[in-house]
Amino acid sequence: MTARWRNWARTEHSTPVLAVAPHSIEQVVLAVQRALETGHTVKPIGASHSFTGIGATDGVRLDLSRLRGLVDADLARGRVTLWAGTHLWELPAILGPLGLALENMGDIDRQTISGATSTGTHGTGLGLGGISTQIVGATLVTGTGDVLTVDEAHNGELLPAVALGLGALGVLVTVTLQCVPRYLLHAVEAPAAFDEVLDTYVERNRAADHFEFYWFPHTRGARTKTNTRLPLDAGANPLGTVSRYLDEEVVNNAMLGAVVGFERWVPAATPGINRAIESISSRRDYCDESHRVFITRRRVRFREMEYSLPLDAVPEALRELRAMIERRAFRVSFPIEVRAAAADELLLSTAHGRESGYIAVHRYWRDPDQAYFREAEAILAAHAGRPHWGKMHTRTADQLREVYPRFEEFRSIRDRLDPDRVFANPYLERVLGA
Repeated sequence: MTARWRNWARTEHSTPVLAVAPHSIEQVVLAVQRALETGHTVKPIGASHSFTGIGATDGVRLDLSRLRGLVDADLARGRVTLWAGTHLWELPAILGPLGLALENMGDIDRQTISGATSTGTHGTGLGLGGISTQIVGATLVTGTGDVLTVDEAHNGELLPAVALGLGALGVLVTVTLQCVPRYLLHAVEAPAAFDEVLDTYVERNRAADHFEFYWFPHTRGARTKTNTRLPLDAGANPLGTVSRYLDEEVVNNAMLGAVVGFERWVPAATPGINRAIESISSRRDYCDESHRVFITRRRVRFREMEYSLPLDAVPEALRELRAMIERRAFRVSFPIEVRAAAADELLLSTAHGRESGYIAVHRYWRDPDQAYFREAEAILAAHAGRPHWGKMHTRTADQLREVYPRFEEFRSIRDRLDPDRVFANPYLERVLGA
């Protein structure tokens, strides 16, 4: 047995029988073929930043850390092909010199490109899809040990499944992304009344390139963030080094870590602390390259559940969450994060076929109580909610089939590409069925 694997949030662990770090596509093929011969399963692993057991295996673990970097660039079309183990935080150094950037990003960049896209990682912006929608091509090793190219010229009908495949269809070894020219984001962060934000939630999303907000339970205020896309020559006005350090390291990490650690032992203090944090929330206005505005450094370990809802359902769901938290007397120290995304046609995208709002709830990782998540999930699922594939949830295949119109089509493609379930694990068996 190899050393035990565990994910970043410490919610999942497994002990693979073998760990392999391939240097090439050929070595990935050999690993899959060997697993077929010996009756083992195979799971690639990247940054282990998913909160679910989507990457867990007691079979063969493929460490993709040696398959990183740029494979090819098509500057005429603004496309790059990357090795699947490339981390999101590595992309600015790869794309920047080419004059390119990702069209949209989430607020964490620790994931690999294959892990982020396979679980449906997204940012915010009602006119933009998740990172998976930027995939225009991929190379994967299927469950039969074959190397399959999927792009507009080869097996194009499979792209809506492969671009967000949950690791169920094969081992992604390269992905090709449609990028955009480098651009700036003008960010305005400002406090606002929570009820006023709920009343104007849809309008705020339609009026902005990127809109999101955070709400600390037990308070009446929210912190909004509105980003406007600008050309690179518009001129940056970035946060100063000291200001960024104080906000990201001192407030968002050191202070937050101290506060949630204290609240774990004195939960009755949580509402008062949250209100104190709200009272000192201030306005910030700055402009910088897109990746510097999208990304926030998060060093305090937490657990997260996030659901996608029809856009119009978000305000009512949040009101129900607020009422539930007060009714059950939960003491919630982490904020609720709310974002949005455009509709897309990826088979298992949480935004498939509908404009979507996202509600994410968090708890400190040392908090053993899951009642808050359980109650929140019941509310979110009741609004035709779809759980983020890489974040904690309890949904099963029978429940997910009801909210994904092309669920069975994805399962049929899985039957074709992984007939022997080489890439299966307990998580995939729960959400996709056997």
